[in-house]
Amino acid sequence: MPTEPTEIPGYLAGTWTIDPVHSDVGFAVRHLMISRTKGRFTRFEGRIVTAGDPLKSEVIATIDMASVDTGSAQRDDNLRGPGFFDVEKHPTMTYRSTGVRADGDGFVLDGELTLKGVTRPVPLRLEANGFGMDPFAPEPAAGARAGFTATGEIDRTDFGVDFDGALPGGGVLLGEKVQIVLEVEAALQPEAGTIAG
Repeated sequence: MPTEPTEIPGYLAGTWTIDPVHSDVGFAVRHLMISRTKGRFTRFEGRIVTAGDPLKSEVIATIDMASVDTGSAQRDDNLRGPGFFDVEKHPTMTYRSTGVRADGDGFVLDGELTLKGVTRPVPLRLEANGFGMDPFAPEPAAGARAGFTATGEIDRTDFGVDFDGALPGGGVLLGEKVQIVLEVEAALQPEAGTIAG
C-alpha cells in the first residue's frame, strides 16, 4: 500500500498546473440501453498540490461546460441547453478535493463535484502514473511533469440533469449513470518543487 511518498517513483512535492493540451476530461453514458456514447470537454483548468505526504495532497479543477464535444454538433447543442447542462445559467462545473486515501496499489481521491448549482460528494479512483521531465521545456526548472488517471461514476439525476426520454416498449434514451475518465498531465510551477522522502 503506497502510503509513503518514497513509494511513488520520482514523487515530487509541489504545485502543478493542469496542461489541457496533454490532458483529457472524458465521460460515457449508455444510449438506447444498448450502447455507450462517449464525450469530452475541451476547455478546463486546474491546480494540483502534491504534499510531502501524498495523502495530504489537494486538487481543484474547473470545466467549461460549453466546451462539450461528443462528435455531433446537434447533440452538443442539446447538451448545452436547459434540458441538460443549461450552460447559460451554469457555465462551469467544478471539482474540489476533500481528502486522499490509500487503496490497494492506488488511491481514492475524495471530493465534491458542483454541477448545475448542486454539490455532491464524488470519489475518484486515482492512479499516479509517474513523474518526469519534459525534454522540450525551455528551461529545466519548468520541465517537471506529473501524470494521473482518475475514474469514477455519478448519477446525473443527482445534479438535476434529469432528462428522461422514455422509449416505446420500456427503457430510456439515456442512462442515469455517467462514467468519468480523466487523463491528466500537469506541469510543476518552478517556485514550488521538492523531491519528497
